[in-house]
Amino acid sequence: MPETIRVVRDGGLTEIVLNRPDKLNSVNRQMIRELNEALDAARDTRAILLRGEGRAFCAGRDLAEAEPANEDATAILRTDYTPLLTRLYEFPAPTIAAVQGACMGAGLGLAFACDLVIAAEDAQISSPFGRLGAVLDSGGHYHFLNSLGRNLALELIYTGRRLSGREAADRGLVNRAVAPGELADTARSLAREIAAGPTASFKISKRVLLNAHGATFAQVLDAEALAQGEASRTADYQEGMSAFKEKRPPAFKGR
Repeated sequence: MPETIRVVRDGGLTEIVLNRPDKLNSVNRQMIRELNEALDAARDTRAILLRGEGRAFCAGRDLAEAEPANEDATAILRTDYTPLLTRLYEFPAPTIAAVQGACMGAGLGLAFACDLVIAAEDAQISSPFGRLGAVLDSGGHYHFLNSLGRNLALELIYTGRRLSGREAADRGLVNRAVAPGELADTARSLAREIAAGPTASFKISKRVLLNAHGATFAQVLDAEALAQGEASRTADYQEGMSAFKEKRPPAFKGR
């Protein structure tokens, strides 16, 4: 059984829970290994909900494992963190993160590698690397720049200022902010709703969107045409069309 995470399957939804609350769910080598194993086991899932146990989502890398004078930071990121974050970012099924408390460093990377982020209003999202003489990593530059723009991204990097969940929602960094006591239920309800949807077509749309970076309008139109043809051959498409004609709710299977 995994020790640093907990995995719960509920129908088509897989809930992955970071489970080191006494360490603010900081990421160590064992957690990286167990998260990769959880993603392997979830290949047939219809949606993933990623959340943290306790008062923080994830405070970043567990610095108890760090050896600043001896370790190769480039190798650690390329070997351990980049493959995991890339897998999560490109995971075929929809992914949702529920963020409370501290969300920084590797924790920020895990949250924003997900498709949707629901945050508690008092969550604290930040780049604390400046205090360490280090550089924001785990995809933080990418997410900050694309969601916040150059000026605010650099302000957060230079100052280490923390964005609350409410401000993050107002600025478009997260999808929505909710009262802390409502976070788990809101995120789980959303994840279940998505998992019950036409996830076969959701997976196709996600792939089109991931490939749309740098593409021209004409290229995206062509990709959409091919995607629609692919979707039309799925059981979800046939069920959706039949349900529409029969004026009944569809019962999607994710196939």
